[in-house]
Amino acid sequence: MNAIDIEILGILQKDGRTSFRDLGEAVHLSANAAAERVRRLIANGTIRSICANVNPAKLGRPLEAQIDVKLRQGVSAASFEKALLGVAQIQSATLMTGSFDYAVRVACRDQSDLVSVTEYLRNTAGALETYSRVILREISVA
Repeated sequence: MNAIDIEILGILQKDGRTSFRDLGEAVHLSANAAAERVRRLIANGTIRSICANVNPAKLGRPLEAQIDVKLRQGVSAASFEKALLGVAQIQSATLMTGSFDYAVRVACRDQSDLVSVTEYLRNTAGALETYSRVILREISVA
């Protein structure tokens, strides 16, 4: 990976819809050369995905929160992760080090919905302890 690849990554992090022509112009390459670099970055795993960053409020889920989860003794990471699949409010879950095992990002309709998700994590998914924080504002640093 060189400086041009890093510049391409920065541009795509800001706007994954950037055309190969615009990408090439920005890094002083042809559109084909820029496209080939992007394909290589995808193939080698540097770019994991190019996706839309959806505003949950536009989907009727304006309350975003992070729920830190400590698993009950005997609950495996695999079983906890499987229990999260298909839960509409859950945006992501990250296995962590420290006092809690997971950081779960959720988008909920309201406080009652957040309570329901938290109860699901405790009663069904295997959480022993949860610690919730409502997200007030998110800034993009990429």
